[in-house]
Amino acid sequence: MTGFTSGMKSSLTDQWATPQYLFDKLDEEFGFELDVCADETNHKVPRYYDKEANGLEQPWKGVCWMNPPYGRTIGDWVKKAYESSRGGAVVVYLLPARTDTKWWRDYVMRASELRFISGRVKFGDSDTGAPFPSVIAIFGTPTTPLIRQVSYKEVKG
Repeated sequence: MTGFTSGMKSSLTDQWATPQYLFDKLDEEFGFELDVCADETNHKVPRYYDKEANGLEQPWKGVCWMNPPYGRTIGDWVKKAYESSRGGAVVVYLLPARTDTKWWRDYVMRASELRFISGRVKFGDSDTGAPFPSVIAIFGTPTTPLIRQVSYKEVKG
């Protein structure tokens, strides 16, 4: 996978492809109906919003999957997820665990559930884990707020 500089391990892109094995485990649990932030090559369910449709401007209904761009607009996507859950949607999303950011404090901390992923997620076709920890955040499920550590392992076989 391209996207890291060798010296600083910083991303040259804000796109981090969701690992299929991780999505499959979550889809088995939630049954996703809409991928709110995707394109023709990486959407995880048949119904999705791409850049042209601009998921930030569309209604999110039902059970939604989101792996947003990890750049400057990430806070807008997290805010939209929170607002959509207030309107009845269930939104499950993969994020970098950036607990020191405003968008984390303002929105992620309102999630029904936070699942901190053990180890580092291997995005796309990368052989190595990301240079940051990741979390699955869930908005809109009728549970008492829950924080836990989980492990989503790729089964090779």
